[in-house]
Amino acid sequence: MIASARRARHARPDGLEPIEQASRDEVTALQLARLRHTLRHAYARVAHYRRAFDAAGVHPDDLRQLSDLAKFPFTTKQHLRDHYPFGLFAVPRQEIVRIHASSGTTGKPTVVGYTQGDIDTWADLVARSIRAAGGRRGDMIHVAYGYGLFTGGLGAHYGAERLGCTVIPMSGGQTEKQVQLIADFRPDIIMVTPSYMQVIVEEFERQGLDAAASSLRIGIFGAEPWTEAMRADIERRAGLDAVDIYGLSEVMGPGVASECIESKDGPVIWEDHFYPEIVDPETGDVVADGVEGELVFTSLTKEALPIVRYRTRDLTRLLPPTSRAFRRMGRIVGRSDDMLIIRGVNVFPTQLEEIVLQHRQLSGQYQIHVSRDGLLDEVELRCEFQPGVADADASEVSGWLQQRIKTLVGISTRVAVLPSNSIERTLTGKARRVIDTRPR
Repeated sequence: MIASARRARHARPDGLEPIEQASRDEVTALQLARLRHTLRHAYARVAHYRRAFDAAGVHPDDLRQLSDLAKFPFTTKQHLRDHYPFGLFAVPRQEIVRIHASSGTTGKPTVVGYTQGDIDTWADLVARSIRAAGGRRGDMIHVAYGYGLFTGGLGAHYGAERLGCTVIPMSGGQTEKQVQLIADFRPDIIMVTPSYMQVIVEEFERQGLDAAASSLRIGIFGAEPWTEAMRADIERRAGLDAVDIYGLSEVMGPGVASECIESKDGPVIWEDHFYPEIVDPETGDVVADGVEGELVFTSLTKEALPIVRYRTRDLTRLLPPTSRAFRRMGRIVGRSDDMLIIRGVNVFPTQLEEIVLQHRQLSGQYQIHVSRDGLLDEVELRCEFQPGVADADASEVSGWLQQRIKTLVGISTRVAVLPSNSIERTLTGKARRVIDTRPR
């Protein structure tokens, strides 16, 4: 009922770009022309791609139709690390106007560069994404993504300015001040990770304020997988429309895909700039639209760092167009490299998140601790009560969770239901959901 009422309030926006309303034939014709250019650009300017294409026995001229892209080799995160820092750039370093990089917590960081043309394209696409989410010129946007080498803060910032919005460049952390500025400045939109939005809502409640009564009407959430259960929880507690935005620095940053507020049925991939494929994670074979697998992207317009068949490790599926002319992504169920194998069962953290959020006495905060006792994997799910829940029976809730996890996921777990505010909070970015201490 609430969701249908929201959709009624958000009619299809006017002023769409012509390509957003194009026919499928027009979209694929544009993709083919741009894909040919990208392959030639990469082959001519990047030694790695020249070697990789030659080793695979393919040449850019072999691309005669879109399906021919499957003949070309993949690019992985390891390739970016192997060519650290600037070895995959296709333009002279002097033409790079911005550099971003990953945190490098699991090895050398992946470094990406942007020409001025790339920065302009990025700003245009984030502006398009904000507009798809319901933002309009003159709206005030509170940006709580981290600024710096992480692409979230500056990506959101430049896109919001390109749309003609007023930007509050808050960045992450200082949660009390986040709430103060939202209360005082009265922004219309917040852009932040969904897990940190939960922390902001908790701070509203700690201060005795009603987050649902704030000025915020739209939340644009990304940078980590989140579930429909989390969407419902945030919308209920914060009183806004929660919209999914998708991106990754290797492909561009936020704004590779974004949901439309009138449908909220999965992020629309901006296919005029990024060509998506879904492949079998094990074999690398391309699968049909609608079949779940690993998301792969090829950039169509990037100058500094053209990316060919980049394996994102995100597991999803491609869905037909609805609100725009482009295909959509299904909800990301997890990452192939984040999947836990527990006694032979494949488990994604989002599966346990869905179950935790089904219990109204529990907050959305949780951690999964995985260890090994002898030859057996042990899993403990730690979660916590909502603020103000004092008389609940922790053992009863724990038993309910254990039974639901066993039935729906297929593994046995220990469950610790803790008092409110016991789980560590993310203050600047993505939540740490899994702590795996098993020997590698």
